[in-house]
Amino acid sequence: MTVVNVKRFHGARSLGSRAIATSVLVACLTTTSLVISSCMRRPSGQRPAPVEQAEAQWDAESALRRLKIDEIPLLIDDLHGVEGWSGLRLALERHRDWLSRRPKEREYTFGRFTATGAQLLTAADQLLTWLDEQPTAERLAVQIASTFHVMESVGGSSGQVLVTGYYEPVIEGSRVRTPEYQVPVYGPAKGLIRVDLGQFDDDLRGKRIAGLLRDGQLVPFPDRRGIRETGVQRGREIAWAKDPVELFFIEIQGSGALRLRDGSEMRIGYAGSNGRSYRSIGRLLIDEGKVSPERMSMQSIRQYLVDHPHEIERVLDHNQSVVFFRKLNGPPVGNLGVPVTPGRSIAVDQKIFPPGGFGFLITDLPAPGPDGTTVVEGTISRFVLAQDTGGAIRGPGRVDLFWGRGEDAAARAGVMKQPGRLFFFLPKSAVDPDEELDG
Repeated sequence: MTVVNVKRFHGARSLGSRAIATSVLVACLTTTSLVISSCMRRPSGQRPAPVEQAEAQWDAESALRRLKIDEIPLLIDDLHGVEGWSGLRLALERHRDWLSRRPKEREYTFGRFTATGAQLLTAADQLLTWLDEQPTAERLAVQIASTFHVMESVGGSSGQVLVTGYYEPVIEGSRVRTPEYQVPVYGPAKGLIRVDLGQFDDDLRGKRIAGLLRDGQLVPFPDRRGIRETGVQRGREIAWAKDPVELFFIEIQGSGALRLRDGSEMRIGYAGSNGRSYRSIGRLLIDEGKVSPERMSMQSIRQYLVDHPHEIERVLDHNQSVVFFRKLNGPPVGNLGVPVTPGRSIAVDQKIFPPGGFGFLITDLPAPGPDGTTVVEGTISRFVLAQDTGGAIRGPGRVDLFWGRGEDAAARAGVMKQPGRLFFFLPKSAVDPDEELDG
């Protein structure tokens, strides 16, 4: 699910997170909450420094490594003090419901290990039972560290995970076209054919293309400009928007809501794309010198296009990928068909990480700075579930955190481009106890 969302951009500073053994974690339980808090908090107002995220090739077996006891970080949940366990319980209940509808014998990959759906379902039940007991954040951390193997993402070529954010935009829209609402919100494309190339050649596994059938041949579907000029999607509109830039934000996020003229809302979600590759308009503006790298954010791109309206069409056309939508009857859902939970759902590359996987995320808490840059207000350290994916979320070095809806969610997601650490929890029942540790 995601001006352009900063999930596409790079930049942040090193976390330098300290690994703490489970035995030390237990010892921490005897200290005051102030001491525990000091383990997690970061100085306020720091600016993140750039971190490179070059392309690297990984497979599912090499994407995660199992940690030794003394490598396990402090698994203290920062949201517990804000909302108790309500958000985590909701995300876990949705996860359990999804697992219960999947084949129990299906295997899910955690690096070089696998777990069956039945084993993960048992683990989800155990987690929900623990939450019923209303444990402290410290107690739950101990229970999880002692019951699961902790698997860490190897990160990108820099050894870090780039953490970005997405949210649910709400924009002005109309069910019918009017002089004020001229921007089409397209439903699924008619005649679009999707091809999984891996079915034809093992070397092309994971590669997919989409197009239209013309005279017995599959040809590319028109790009953004081509769709506008050829009218190939005419008659497929499900609504109309007022602002093309704001609708583009919804395309990047993958879902959003239209605030209609009668005051009601129409929620829309991803229903496919034209099959073209994503191209970052943020990178375009950086390369052209229009926006500096240190000030690159969703907000800065929006402002540039507001100040240069004659550039809107050219800049948006740079991204040839177009998202098609369907109407939603409920909250935004991820690619698993599971509603995403603010602060708990993440988008990852599900070809290498377990779909729906229960994990933990450590990164910086970003905020917009007074001069258009990003500052760090603290630390994010929380339990998450991999309930979504995204076109730019590829490899073990990328993760996208769902912030929810509203102005605060947009502000946080818009500037989030932080380094981080990503972990997944593998039930110990799924691993032979004699198996050697990774590394």
